[in-house]
Amino acid sequence: MEVKVLKTSPSICNPQLFRSPRPSSLFSLQTKKNPSFRLLAASTGHGVRPTHSSDASPPPPPPPLRSSKKRVDESEILTLDSIRQSLIRQEDSIIYSLLERSQYCYNADTYNRNVFYMDGFHGSLVEFMVRETERLHAQVGRYKSPDEHPFFAEDLPEPMLPPLQYPQALSKRIHYGKFVAEAKFRASPEAYEAAIRAQDRDHLMRLLTYETVEAAIVERVEMKARTFGQELNGNGDQDGSPIYKIKPSLVADLYGDWIMPLTKQVQVEYLLRRLD
Repeated sequence: MEVKVLKTSPSICNPQLFRSPRPSSLFSLQTKKNPSFRLLAASTGHGVRPTHSSDASPPPPPPPLRSSKKRVDESEILTLDSIRQSLIRQEDSIIYSLLERSQYCYNADTYNRNVFYMDGFHGSLVEFMVRETERLHAQVGRYKSPDEHPFFAEDLPEPMLPPLQYPQALSKRIHYGKFVAEAKFRASPEAYEAAIRAQDRDHLMRLLTYETVEAAIVERVEMKARTFGQELNGNGDQDGSPIYKIKPSLVADLYGDWIMPLTKQVQVEYLLRRLD
């Protein structure tokens, strides 16, 4: 189950949350080959000691090494408050990605599967670029994180290393619903267990829906889009109203019509398997 990856994480809003416990670069791999040697040197305070002659008494053994890492209480990690802070920051990523995309005109040919031809691939240029990008990212373990979901999962190679495009930002935001669902389940398991055992999707959707919270999110992202998306060139319309790079209402509609409904679908699918 996805939530198991949180057991050793210090915070839900910490970027270390979804990092693989295995070294993620060649540099970290080199430093982890002999951890006991480094710990011994650190504990003695003198680094590597010279060997002793046979007539000298052997040095006393070093004290046993104890890990200072404290066990993490999952109940303190997976809370709605901590998850909410991460979701708010993801709003910024999505809005900024939309603003970046708004700099370029729409090119229909890049989305047409019959315009570009690549050996061994039938699809649009955009699909080809996304697939090849995901293949590259997969080699460094990106999709081993529980909040990363590729669009071309069947074509991904295995990672070669130990374990800012807005569709990826949207995918991350939507699939974050798994953590929201887990937090809600832990907050009141008795309210969800009956619906889960009955596999009642409609009842789960009702339990997960908070219209006042959703309305507040839509209002917040529209306000952010108004703030971040203004053209700051000193010139506005003749009536003095600001000029926006993208319509703030489009961002609000994106959240209200797509992101939050899809997020709740992810939550429902997660909860249906929660008691397995």
